[in-house]
Amino acid sequence: MSEITWRFVPFDALTCRELYEVLQLRSAVFVVEQACVFQDMDGTDDQAMHLLGTVSGQLAAYARCFVAGVKFAEASIGRVVTHGSQRGSGAGHALMRQAITSVTQQWGPQPIRIGAQARLEQFYRQHGFVKTGEPYSEDNIPHIEMLRPA
Repeated sequence: MSEITWRFVPFDALTCRELYEVLQLRSAVFVVEQACVFQDMDGTDDQAMHLLGTVSGQLAAYARCFVAGVKFAEASIGRVVTHGSQRGSGAGHALMRQAITSVTQQWGPQPIRIGAQARLEQFYRQHGFVKTGEPYSEDNIPHIEMLRPA
């Protein structure tokens, strides 16, 4: 895996280029690759902290993080995505480790909740998340809520 440089910033600190790259990556993976038509820009990006991982100046991994009370009662991590060129490199695991660290550093140690695609349950289990409810459909993709205790 190439060295990833991390940047954790509020919405207003994103440069125009960074925002474009984030939206481009999210669209490429969530809309095109997963063939899922959904409203990615859901009106909450301005309430999130954005974790950008770059390799050689290019966006390779991304997640958005929320303080408790915005998406769930607990802090949360979402829009977890890696660039296709990074798949299989360990970048996804590096992204989750960094996201958990960033949430903890920003808001203190606490539980973190996610709404995960059900097919990725095992991936998130490796990062301490446990399934907390029954599967549900979001944008025609099976999801599950998972919680990582503090």
